[in-house]
Parts: sequence; C-alpha cells; structure tokens
Amino acid sequence: MLAFVRTRLLLAIPTLVGVSFVTFFLGFLAPGSPIDLLMGQHGDPEVRRRLEHQYGLDLPPLQQYGRFVWNALRGNLGYSFANGERPVSQMIAEQFPTTALLAFLAIAVAMALGLPAGLFAALHHNRAPDRAVMGGVLLLVSTPPFVLAPLLMLLLALRLELLPSSGWEGPQYWVMPVLVLAARPAALMARLMRSSMLDVLRQDYIRTAYAKGLTSAQVIRRHALKNAFLPVLTVVGNSFGYLLTGSFVVETIFGIPGIGYESVHSILARDYPVIQGVALLVATVFIAVNLTVDLLYALVDPRVRYEAAR
Repeated sequence: MLAFVRTRLLLAIPTLVGVSFVTFFLGFLAPGSPIDLLMGQHGDPEVRRRLEHQYGLDLPPLQQYGRFVWNALRGNLGYSFANGERPVSQMIAEQFPTTALLAFLAIAVAMALGLPAGLFAALHHNRAPDRAVMGGVLLLVSTPPFVLAPLLMLLLALRLELLPSSGWEGPQYWVMPVLVLAARPAALMARLMRSSMLDVLRQDYIRTAYAKGLTSAQVIRRHALKNAFLPVLTVVGNSFGYLLTGSFVVETIFGIPGIGYESVHSILARDYPVIQGVALLVATVFIAVNLTVDLLYALVDPRVRYEAAR
C-alpha cells in the first residue's frame, strides 16, 4: 500500500509542473500587462520600468517561470498586483476556509439527498417512485447553477422573504448557496446509485442471501449497499474536489468571499500571481482528493488491497 501511495505521489509531480507551466505562459502570452492596470496606459515610462523590475516582468519568460516555480516550492506564491501587494498565500489562507466550509456542507447535503434517492429508485424499479426520482434527477442535472441560483433567490429571498439574497454572515446565508452547489452532485449520485444498486441486486450472491432466508432489509444492508456504493465513491470524490476548489459562479452570484469569488476578480484585474496560485491550489486539491478516493477504495474493497499488494 505504501508503494501504491508513493507511486501516486510521484505521478502528481508532472501534473503540477504541467499546470504551473500552462497557467504561467497563458497569462504571459495574454495581451497587455498588469502594469497597465496599476498605472494606466499613459504612465511615466520610468515608473513603468521600475515596477516591471520590481515584479520581475523585465526578465526573459523562462527565467520568470523558473523564479515562480522556485518560490512556489518554498511556499511563496508571489504578491498580488491588484490588492496592495498582499502575499497570495495569505489571501488563499484567508479565503480557502470559506470555500472549504461551503464544500463540506454541499457534499453532505448532496450525499444525504442523492444516495437515499438512488436507493429508493432502485428498490422501486420501473414503478412510479422510480420515474419520479429519475425525472427530478434529469431536471437537476440539466439546470446549471447560474439558472438555479437566480430562481432560488427570486423565490426564497424576494417573493417569500425567508432568506437573505447574498452574503456569508451566518447560517441563514448558507442555505441557498449550499442547495445550488449540492443540486447537481446529488442528482449524479442518485443516478449512479440507482444503476449500481440494480446491477448488484442481479448478482448471484444476492440470490444466495435470499435463499438463506435473509429479509430484504438484511440483504440490502449487509450485502448490496456496500458493493453498490463503490462506483458512487468516485463521483463523491470528484464532486467534493470540484466543490472544494470553489464554484466561481455560485460564489460570485451570492457574494461569498471564497476562492472562486477572488479568482473571478483576479482574472478581470489580470492579477497573474493570484491566478497562478489558485490554479496550483486547484490542481493540488484534485490530486489529494483522487488519492484519498483510491485509499478509500482499498479500505472498502479487499480486491483493491490485493492488487496493490501484488
């Protein structure tokens, strides 16, 4: 198992290098300069040269990239151009907990709604409850967050006046963003849980369990549920990685001071250090989440441990 973890960590290195390279040079090749945003198009040329030298923008591209990688390895992601030269690592440390809380709440709600819905649909296969659940799943999968969020704001905040429309000042502010973020993962989990459960219920060992005299509840709890959950675990992990890296649309619509909200403002302001820092954070989070999912697979399924040992 340790060899398996070591191999995955070694494979993560070229991924992070590739992400940093692409992100850096996409920003470098974009037209214009961050200095233009700091001092305008018609600023003093001497001041412009001084600022370019201060931020290292007068160096050759590969040298700039090498400096960026070397500083990132030491935990220094640079300084923001548009936020008073604040350290990017400090900005991420301040805003990532908000995004993390939002992600944890959303994935908890998605699992609490999606997994039971998929199980319920599978146990009522080709009947009215199954069709109702799958209809709701299709609706949620087909509705993007930038459509669902305004609809909830119109209904719950403006019409019914039950919840505040934006902000992140208390639990009442969390409800709508969490529901919007949880909607699609919950639908995906329900659909996959249904198909996985239907596949497991057709297996020979399930028929053997019934032949031994076990009740349906015992068969589902002891034999079917654990095996049916294995494929769903991948969707849970990927969904959590997506939520943990921040939803740009949802955080922007609801004015949530998280990583996604800051990323949108950084892109508009051409704040390259923040964009590069967030890109590295996103890549690292997804690598960590995928590694965690692989380890959970090994804990849940003995066959994975056997293959890893081989």
